[in-house]
Amino acid sequence: MSVSTGRFAPSPTRPLHLGSLVAALGSWLFARANGGRWLVRMEDLDAPRVVPGAADEILRTLERYGLTWDEEVAFQSRRLAHYDAALEILRERGMVYACSCSRADLARAASAPDRGDPPPAGVYPGTCRGSLPPGKEIRAVRFRVPAGVFTFEDLVLGSFSEDVAASVGDFVVKRADGPSAYQLAVVVDDAAQDVTEVVRGADLLDSTARQIALQQALGLPTPAYAHLRSFSRPAARSSASGTARCRSRRSTRRASG
Repeated sequence: MSVSTGRFAPSPTRPLHLGSLVAALGSWLFARANGGRWLVRMEDLDAPRVVPGAADEILRTLERYGLTWDEEVAFQSRRLAHYDAALEILRERGMVYACSCSRADLARAASAPDRGDPPPAGVYPGTCRGSLPPGKEIRAVRFRVPAGVFTFEDLVLGSFSEDVAASVGDFVVKRADGPSAYQLAVVVDDAAQDVTEVVRGADLLDSTARQIALQQALGLPTPAYAHLRSFSRPAARSSASGTARCRSRRSTRRASG
């Protein structure tokens, strides 16, 4: 029987905000309640956005609130070879392909007058799925999303289903000029660290079906997921109506990643 293992994986681009701290607390409590391990992983693949000293500040904040971790902190920037190895497995299985599309290319494709029934906004149209257009350079590697609906039972929000092929399309797992993308890296790391429960903010709910698709393609286990509702400051009182108005956060997907 596997040991319950949770993790907190912030990006060291700024100090922890309230929502991230709540996610860390929820993850820590879940792991401790089950007598399990709690790990911390820095998702620092996006080097231009990483702020020097932010990782140390995040760790100090966790310590101030008593959220202690059990093993050495992992840094994704030190695990690039593992992501490349996973990408090679996907390539051998025919699950990825080279893509030359830029954001401008995708915008033009979506608005082309000769397209009879274009996909919804933000869904990759499959331009390079068959082969790379002649004379085009590789800009990224995309995951060939299989047809079908991915379903999981969220421990907080209940049943969730998504047809990734229809709602997102083939998504980027590596850019030509950089490291592997978030979706692939997090799947590889969760499996390597034997993570059994992922407790995180509800803003990441839309990533889950994509991650399950990658887990299945790589033959990796799928952890349990619990997405916590976001916390925000109270809305200002409206001078017109005298009541607070809230607007729900709407997730957006971009075909480029």
